[in-house]
Amino acid sequence: MKVAIVGGGAAGCFCAIQLKRRLPETEVVVFEAGKTTLAKVAITGGGRCNLTNSFAGVRSLDKVYPRGTTLMKRALKVFSNEDVMRWFEAEGVALVTQEDCCVFPASQDAMQIVRTLQGLMRRLGVIVRTSSAVTSVKALLEDFDKVVIATGGFTRGVASMLDGLDLEIEKPIPALFTLNIKDDQLNSMMGAVVEDAAVSLCGNKGANGNKAAKMRGEGPLLLTHWGISGPAVLKLSSYAARILADCQYQADIAISWLGNYNEDQVRSLLSEIASANPQKAVVNAYPEELTSRLWAYLVRRAGISDEKWGSIPKKSFNRLVSVLCADVHHVDGRGHYKDEFVTCGGVALSNVNISTLEAKNIPGLYFAGEVLDVDAITGGFNLQAAWSMGQIVANSI
Repeated sequence: MKVAIVGGGAAGCFCAIQLKRRLPETEVVVFEAGKTTLAKVAITGGGRCNLTNSFAGVRSLDKVYPRGTTLMKRALKVFSNEDVMRWFEAEGVALVTQEDCCVFPASQDAMQIVRTLQGLMRRLGVIVRTSSAVTSVKALLEDFDKVVIATGGFTRGVASMLDGLDLEIEKPIPALFTLNIKDDQLNSMMGAVVEDAAVSLCGNKGANGNKAAKMRGEGPLLLTHWGISGPAVLKLSSYAARILADCQYQADIAISWLGNYNEDQVRSLLSEIASANPQKAVVNAYPEELTSRLWAYLVRRAGISDEKWGSIPKKSFNRLVSVLCADVHHVDGRGHYKDEFVTCGGVALSNVNISTLEAKNIPGLYFAGEVLDVDAITGGFNLQAAWSMGQIVANSI
């Protein structure tokens, strides 16, 4: 049997390894358009490779897989995060699980993952053809018994390659991106981090009706020279990918600078600070979760200048609470860092049998990874999806 795997990323390479182990006599050929396999794995997680997640903090799978939840429920039963960890540890890769539940190689070096996978392919006899872009899957199906599409994000090249196969495609758009905010004072605090913040959409409806009200990303927030970034923003961009695309990345968002506090708790916290520091200027006594520079900015946002905590007017106090709980900013575009993008959209799941990932109407054609309309928030969940789907396809073949 001859199997072609189009795409030398995480899903494609993992599928090739597992397939070759199960069927050693099978000829497995990986076609990679780039100069090397696993290029994206080499840079993921800031070059450390966040290869999965412990899932300890996941209450509902749709919170980490906004698209493809049903498929991933099944996929994780076939090859779970624990299976991934055992697999890499069996290959000599020591792992560490951080407090935020993200799993990394103990070496903190993504290249250890790359070398492990590349070495296994070499030893197992997987044929790897780099700088080899496939132009027609239809033609490939004539030369190979099975064809696996694992190209990663759904690009124009992928669309052209699949031409003539009568597949339903969900419009591909970016997910996991930063947000641009034109505010010189905010931008001047680039590098500042708020460990527990929340970012939400302010009722932008787009094509998904009133779902925007439920779009909220929580976690660390990073201020940049162009706007905001960090896990809270990346989560929101994933949940609201289609809504933000519909409004051409022009939207109002609300930042909760003390994400773990509700409004009553913020009022209580500020009242405690006021009681403890009645003679101090408001700008000089502040919650320990915020930096002095950021606090000064937020105080100005609330219209407060020289007031002392002991004599702050009620209206000013209420404005400060409002700014801390829901500081509204206008988003003017998204970040453009292609290496970090994950694609929302791609080959619609209606095209495949979710138990095997084989195309329903094209026997012998399989899909794995991001090329399908499956994507996740940041935290190792996208790579987990790649490993799980690669395993399913290998099992199926």
